[in-house]
Amino acid sequence: MNVLIVEDEVMARKCLVNTLARLYPELDIVGQTGSVTDTVAWLEHPGHKADIIFMDVELSDGNCFEIFNRVNVNACVIMTTAYDSYAIKAFDVESIDYILKPIEPESLRRAVERAKAKIRSEAAVSVEKEGGKPVRERFLIRLNDMIVPVKTSDIAYFCSEDKSTYLVTVKGCKYVVDFSLDIAMEHLDSTAFFRISRNCIVAMQAISSIVRTGSRYMIAATPEPPFEMMVSRSRTEEFLRWLEGRE
Repeated sequence: MNVLIVEDEVMARKCLVNTLARLYPELDIVGQTGSVTDTVAWLEHPGHKADIIFMDVELSDGNCFEIFNRVNVNACVIMTTAYDSYAIKAFDVESIDYILKPIEPESLRRAVERAKAKIRSEAAVSVEKEGGKPVRERFLIRLNDMIVPVKTSDIAYFCSEDKSTYLVTVKGCKYVVDFSLDIAMEHLDSTAFFRISRNCIVAMQAISSIVRTGSRYMIAATPEPPFEMMVSRSRTEEFLRWLEGRE
């Protein structure tokens, strides 16, 4: 597997190279950059390919998130930083891990193993794409100074109420999220989740029964929502096709 290291501090870069060589001699470090500009140029070069990218957040000419705005990054990204304030942004760009400096061998090993597992999985199965983005395996929820990862497979539904968006798990935990239902739907598997109305996205696994009321359908979900989970008239036919597994 090819590795690109994006790090502007020479000593930090050397330390990472040496640790990787000791723990994973089979990895091939094919590039090292220290700025947004150099990294974009490296990634745009037709002869360059990285499977794993170790990416420092603060680079010599800006932060690494500018890279994602300028070039398509097709690799497993592992963020490395001395600060914990970038975790949400790291997740937004599909980073698979977030390591705080100084980098401990166990943290590095965990991140590399996650990357290798994802690469193997993607090689064996064609990952469903929506809007050019892979579906998310988890969502990060910020609770004051704490970050809670919620697996997508544990989500029952999303809903909007009183200008806020909520995520509700199959166990009944309810979290406020900082993104809209439109954004959520961009990152969900459309075979597992359906937007039944302007205010609600429901997971197939959460539906326990459906009752027809006139020209509309009301969903009984588990856990039970504190509102009537109604399918919009304009989405009824599409909803029924989704239930049957038809396009």
